[in-house]
Amino acid sequence: MTYVVTENCIACKYTDCVEVCPVDCFYEGENFLVIHPDECIDCGVCEPECPADAIRPDTEPDMAKWVEFNRKYAERWPVITVKKDPLPTAEEMDGKPGKMDLFSEAAGEGS
Repeated sequence: MTYVVTENCIACKYTDCVEVCPVDCFYEGENFLVIHPDECIDCGVCEPECPADAIRPDTEPDMAKWVEFNRKYAERWPVITVKKDPLPTAEEMDGKPGKMDLFSEAAGEGS
């Protein structure tokens, strides 16, 4: 099992989760975070830290696509280990459906 970041992170990018990760397996995009599924140790400490409820275990239905999505961008983006401010749009975008059109493939700054 692994944990993955799902669509609700897009345009929110809360980073509360990265500080509690014991193996630093979060990677930062411009407006999204991902978890490298091959580095995640399945401890689950990140899941309750996400204010947007965007982190889910891969055992839930329809998570296979998110495992591959997270792997793809974790291999392209820099690691993030320090909490940063969420995006200015976070509160307004939290919970909105259909955010894939807003996803940016651009890398974040990392930390």
